[in-house]
Amino acid sequence: MGNYRFILSGGGTGGHIYPAVSIANELKRRYPDAEFLFVGAKDRMEMEKVPQAGYKIEGLWISGLQRKLTLKNIMFPIKLISSLIKARKIVSRIQPHAVIGTGGFASGPLLKVASGRKIPCVLQEQNSYAGITNKLLKGSVAKICVAYDGMEKFFPKDKIVKTGNPVRADLVDIAIPKSEALAFFGLKPDVKTLLVLGGSLGARSINQLIDKELEYFRSLGIQVLWQCGKGYIENYKDRNTDDVKVYAFLNDMDKAYSAADIIISRAGAGSVSELCLVGKPTVFIPSPNVAEDHQTKNAQALEKENAAVLIREKDLDLEFESVFGQLMASEEQQETLSRNIKVLALPNATKDICDEIEKLLVENK
Repeated sequence: MGNYRFILSGGGTGGHIYPAVSIANELKRRYPDAEFLFVGAKDRMEMEKVPQAGYKIEGLWISGLQRKLTLKNIMFPIKLISSLIKARKIVSRIQPHAVIGTGGFASGPLLKVASGRKIPCVLQEQNSYAGITNKLLKGSVAKICVAYDGMEKFFPKDKIVKTGNPVRADLVDIAIPKSEALAFFGLKPDVKTLLVLGGSLGARSINQLIDKELEYFRSLGIQVLWQCGKGYIENYKDRNTDDVKVYAFLNDMDKAYSAADIIISRAGAGSVSELCLVGKPTVFIPSPNVAEDHQTKNAQALEKENAAVLIREKDLDLEFESVFGQLMASEEQQETLSRNIKVLALPNATKDICDEIEKLLVENK
């Protein structure tokens, strides 16, 4: 049966949107005649990114609860009721065979309504510390696909399947020769290369750190490939030299990863999953400004396995040069980190998640 109908919901950040698009692409490959609808939050980035990926999207008027008392919090009950009403209309109209939620506020009302109508629902939790929406939905859904061990502290054990996080298809097997990747960025072939990633929007603290440490990197004989983010390119574009290449955004991530000997990165779930596949020594500097501090928890899960180095933002001034210098001086530590981070990679995540969805479709025929 090819004419299945699927609703996917997730958003707010690329970390929720990207997995949902990956899952839709794989379901479309299996069921070319299937119909897809995405449901997001009205004013968030999914309203732009999902249509770019070729799918229809409808927006709910929803946002999260703020941590302190604000006007937004007073509006929250009204927005929630409005979103539940709209979610009911969408589910009644589409009558989906399955609903998939990848986190973010919009997935809450939608999966609540769908599960209440006995429509099979699957959650995908990207982080090692579960998000608030997914924790609230755990009782209503049929399956919860996770990326880390130990998630039974958040979810019922019998619903958990460890699949990993969907990653970009072009990263599963990086086949570009390193020499070609270095030439593409105008970097020297015989010099160690540091790749710096602050997430899709950039990260102020990481950019300030790299700017401050450029002379230090030169003293170590390192060249730098630096993605500073769209909001910061004006500040740093004049740092471009023979051994420092600054980009607002790196579209050719497979080449960037191939060129790198060592990586400094944020610790969002998508980044962590990609870096496990890439298998290069990595220093994580998690953002402390995200919900439930989940980036720090993601990085700690790898640090515990001796698969990455973690430096907290507040410790950068005191610790960065000694920790980074030690890593650069030790080939043995670099090899250990590479080997251990690769072991954690789950390259078949998208396929495994879709297998779980398929089982539910068969059970509910």
